[in-house]
Amino acid sequence: MRTLPLTLALLLSTACAPGIAQPRITNLEPALQLAKAREAQPAQLYAGWRVFQQRCASCHGPAADGAGGGANLLLRMQGLGPQRFVDLALRRYDGLLGLPKGEGAAREALLDELVDRRAAPLSMPAWQGDAVVQAHVMDLYAYLAARAENRLPAGRPAR
Repeated sequence: MRTLPLTLALLLSTACAPGIAQPRITNLEPALQLAKAREAQPAQLYAGWRVFQQRCASCHGPAADGAGGGANLLLRMQGLGPQRFVDLALRRYDGLLGLPKGEGAAREALLDELVDRRAAPLSMPAWQGDAVVQAHVMDLYAYLAARAENRLPAGRPAR
């Protein structure tokens, strides 16, 4: 039983000893492939920008910087992964606003009032019932993530 801690201590002391070569990672290809896969395509960025301009810019500003009085999404997107983004954008806010579940005239009327700023928003509406946002939520994420990471300037991206 005592041999395991002693063996471990011996291995650690020899691995950290001067003159002993440390392991080097020579195959960076998987990391490069992951980084490339994360890069959004121009069509995806453009689609995300269009959805943002249609549904989000009136509150968050046309550059997503909070100029419309809503939250600065460039700051809020820092470290926000796609799953958490989808959860926040599509589901989180229903309970906070007391929005009716599913689709219906009452829900749509309240969302229209919030978007048109006729009603003071308590918080951002959930977009789960909006077909455009649902269809393009990952495009919206790609656009906002690219803006937040300074990979995309403000304004209309190329198609």
